[in-house]
Amino acid sequence: MEWKKEWRKLALMIGIFLACFYLPVGGERFNAAVLEALRLVRWYAREHVLFCLIPAFFIAGAVSVFISRASVVKYLGAGAHKVLAYGVASISGTILAVCSCTVLPLFAGIYRMGAGLGPATAFLYSGPAINVLAIALTTRVLGPKLGVARAIGAILFSIVIGLLMHLIFRRENREQEDGRITLSDPETARPLWQNAIYFAIMIAILIFANWGAPMEPTGLWHAIYTAKWPLTALFSAVLAVLVVLWFGVKPWKMLFAAAPAAGLAFAFPQHPALPFAAGVVGLSALASTSRGETGEWFAASWGFAKQILPLLLAGVVAAGLLLGSPEHAQGGLIPADWVAQLVGGNSPGANLFASVAGAFMYFATLTEVPILQGLIRNGMGDGPALALLLAGPALSLPNMLVIHSVMGTRKTITFVLLVVVMATISGMLFGALT
Repeated sequence: MEWKKEWRKLALMIGIFLACFYLPVGGERFNAAVLEALRLVRWYAREHVLFCLIPAFFIAGAVSVFISRASVVKYLGAGAHKVLAYGVASISGTILAVCSCTVLPLFAGIYRMGAGLGPATAFLYSGPAINVLAIALTTRVLGPKLGVARAIGAILFSIVIGLLMHLIFRRENREQEDGRITLSDPETARPLWQNAIYFAIMIAILIFANWGAPMEPTGLWHAIYTAKWPLTALFSAVLAVLVVLWFGVKPWKMLFAAAPAAGLAFAFPQHPALPFAAGVVGLSALASTSRGETGEWFAASWGFAKQILPLLLAGVVAAGLLLGSPEHAQGGLIPADWVAQLVGGNSPGANLFASVAGAFMYFATLTEVPILQGLIRNGMGDGPALALLLAGPALSLPNMLVIHSVMGTRKTITFVLLVVVMATISGMLFGALT
């Protein structure tokens, strides 16, 4: 027996055994934390996986198949024009109203296709952080100071973090660029404008299916919210037409795949998840049994789903167990009132704790605003509030697990530390000025 090789396995087994042996089953805090974890993962499965992640998987798969590697390298690669690359990456959140988990398939898609580490991580941060709806809601609910500070901070964060990641790992970036110098842009199966329309339709489906209810039942945002499912259905129908026209799918096959979704939409108009799920199943069946680009599209999307979804669900369970569900006040193993006490005032410790807590907690799109509203009422300072706004939406425990599987340990730790440190410093400066 070579214990030099086996001791880690033995230590892991002993650790798992001791954790199981001393599980505090029956304790009020532990039981409440388990219930919160189950509530959070149930909500995540019902609301987030179907409407957010599955469309994102299809978009990421489309990036892998329909956009040439040379094009990604040209515009987002390590040797791309810096102003163009970081400009596109930093403002992507104004288009994608997604959370820290939904952006992951898109990030993995462009990173594996050849995007440079800097622009890719700028996109990874900006996707959920520079959400125009969230910034507007922050301004209206928490005040214009926090809204403006969040908008400016998030845009600057994405650029600075991307540049720092590029500089820290510049040797690997140089080797990456040297390996791609011979890439040429091959002929594509369709013109650029067709690909642009195709991606725009899929992004529209993702955005409108996840359009959140506004705080006030009037105005433009509420009008869009009331029409979100008709708009989603309209863009889904356009997507079906484009698949037939541009991908050579037989019309009768598309009608057969779309019929269940249409029937369920008319039969159960108050339950949009049913036709949406039927549409996903129909498209998956159609694409998975097709040859050529359509089959490759599904295969790439399925590859992202296999890698990302299990890690996300495990991370959501862990986040719920530790910090609880945003929809309930019980909290997880870490009591909610502890969090409220630790983020009071504008001390360095309060800002650091707000950044770290926000980085590990899972926030669905727009949920950070009402959570912060409650914390501010309980004494949270302006600085920690901004720190949480800058760190929370862009990171989460599930997010970190997936980033690790894509970028590796060193880059993931560096990215998380950059976000936490910059959020802490920004919170301290904002708290001192307000």
